[in-house]
Amino acid sequence: MGLKTNPLKWFVHSVLIATITIQALTAAVQTPLVLYDGTPLKIRINQTISSADAKVGQTVDFEILDEIRVGDLVVIPKGGLAWATITEAESKGRMGRGGKLNINIDHAKLASGEKVPLRAIKDNEGGGHVGAMTGAIVATSIVFFPAAPLFLLMHGKDITIPKGTEVTAYVNGDYPIDSAKFRPVAASRQPAAAEAMLTINSTPEAADITVDGKYVGNTPSTVRLASGDHMVKIEKAGFNSWQRSLSASAGSNLSLSPTLEKKQ
Repeated sequence: MGLKTNPLKWFVHSVLIATITIQALTAAVQTPLVLYDGTPLKIRINQTISSADAKVGQTVDFEILDEIRVGDLVVIPKGGLAWATITEAESKGRMGRGGKLNINIDHAKLASGEKVPLRAIKDNEGGGHVGAMTGAIVATSIVFFPAAPLFLLMHGKDITIPKGTEVTAYVNGDYPIDSAKFRPVAASRQPAAAEAMLTINSTPEAADITVDGKYVGNTPSTVRLASGDHMVKIEKAGFNSWQRSLSASAGSNLSLSPTLEKKQ
């Protein structure tokens, strides 16, 4: 006798299916979302810091270069902010004493507006000041990705971290994610605006580029621009700044090659 001809069996079968479905849904809902300890986050410093004039307690801003997802949620948006704090700053002194500059990586801003703690080294088995970016560590290239040897520039005996320097920080400890505070990837993505490509060179090279007031890199570079009007500014120490307004249209390829004039 089949299920359809036996009401009792049909009822029991239906109850079992419903129970299994509810259990599966409950398990899915109860599965915690976590931004795991050690998740790497590439960041770029937004200002030049020097032991010559830095102050202990000063906050240093970094731009987040990669989008970080947990499941189908964007938890750390590209272009967001991370912060560090200067914990030691001494300018060069007499008798050959060099400057000191230590920075502690603090937090990154989540898409929800919350802050997730960061550290400067991948593993933290030994504890200690895991957020510290010290001159000694960086100079020996123990941490950060291959750009590390360029991280410190010695001007006399002061330590300088140039604007635009990129480093890798790491999430410090497992961080639980409340999915109600975030939007799924599909919902978080707006339709891509039609873009133009802008190639920027300069004489001399290695000048800072800002577009609409936001630092985007050094010359020579190629950047993407949304359709519309933009203000491009080129700056380099010892030279007069150069700026130009331009209008970008979808699919266009633009180029700028200014020659910077030395300051008198």
